[in-house]
Parts: sequence; C-alpha cells; structure tokens
Amino acid sequence: MSEKALATGSTCPPLKGNTLRLYSMRFCPYAERTRLVLAHYNIPHEVVNVNLKQKPEWFLEKNPLGLVPVLEQGDNIIYESAICDEYLDEVYGKQSLLTSEPFERARQKILGERFNKVISPFYSLLRQSGDLNEAVNSLHKALDVFEELLTGKFFGGNTVGLVDYHMWPWFERFPLLSGLSGADILPANRFPKLNAWVAHMKALPAVKTAEISTELHGKFIEKHLKNEIPDYDIGMA
Repeated sequence: MSEKALATGSTCPPLKGNTLRLYSMRFCPYAERTRLVLAHYNIPHEVVNVNLKQKPEWFLEKNPLGLVPVLEQGDNIIYESAICDEYLDEVYGKQSLLTSEPFERARQKILGERFNKVISPFYSLLRQSGDLNEAVNSLHKALDVFEELLTGKFFGGNTVGLVDYHMWPWFERFPLLSGLSGADILPANRFPKLNAWVAHMKALPAVKTAEISTELHGKFIEKHLKNEIPDYDIGMA
C-alpha cells in the first residue's frame, strides 16, 4: 500500500474487502498516536500516507477537515486521533488501554486535556516564534504538573495506557526542540520521574515500531522553518 505521500491529482488506492486502512502522515504527532495503538494491539491494517500541503481531492471527501489520522473500513470512516484510538481500544483491545473503571477513565482523559498546555509552547519552540526563553519556561511549568501527577511506571499505573501513547509523540520530539532552542527541554534534576517514564516508553515494542529518528524529524521541519514545501517522503528509498 502507499508509503509515499499521495497529493493533489492522485487516485485513492481501492480498498480491499474489509481491510482496516489508516490515512496518515509520517511526521504528524496526532497520526502517530493512532499508529502507536495499532502497533500496541498488532492490528492488521494498511497505511495510505497523505501530503497535507497538497491534499488529494478524494481525501477531503473522506475527512472534510483535511486532517490525519483517518480510519476507514468498509463503509465506515472515523477521524480525530482520540476518537480513532478509543474506537480501536474498544473494538480490538476490550478497553485495556483506557480502563473501564469510570473515575480512573475520567482522570486519564483529564490528563490528556491538560497536556494541551504542553503542546502550545512546544509549537512556539518548534516554529522558533516569539520569546523562546518564555516558551521554554511555559513548557517547563506545564511539565511540572505531569512530573507531580506521575506516581507509577506509567500514567495509568504499572502498565501503559492510552494517555501515555497520546503524550508520547511530543516527548519523542523533545530532542529536536533541544537542538533548535539550545535549551534542556527535560532536565533530569527537575523531571526525574518523567525521564524515567521516557525510558519505559522507549522500551515498548509499539514505540519502537512507530518511532522516527530525531535526524529525520529535523530534516522534515527544516523546510517548514524556511517556508518551503516539506518533503513528506524524506528518508524513504
């Protein structure tokens, strides 16, 4: 199935039977969330990568928002990462990533919402916009909350949960931020528990499967910073 990103004027590859398909973009952290869940459960699927700067007309028919991830199976289409991932967890994992215990389920969803406070300064640093020192301070203050709330090996306890996978793509990109900003994004003396969590996450098979190197992330974002059209297929043979 398509590995290179399909763009405007392309033809959508035909679906085969009841195959589960993911429409993705290799460098999108939101799409990576869904790739992590697919890898965690080892769910058979195919991937069609999409050029998000020159979106295929057929892709906008599947998701009018023009965003990834999108799941398609038969006549059914689902989009938005959190919705896609909860669907996969319910259908394929019997809610093992997102606990069925009501209070804990709500608590983990709140953590996911609070993570938006991390994402905003993250992108300020990534785009090299505004006061970078202020963005680093804002990011550290937002991460302080998660350092305090992390009481086990993972945010849901001793086993990985959906909230861990939802946060991970941004932590994977922290070394890139450090290189761009010159700041230590996750200093060990301030965030010992989060650094331990990062080590636990890196050891997970799903994370190893979905991982893209800091070098490739850097090459991809370089064109963004120069206001050039990014190379969605960078690093592919």
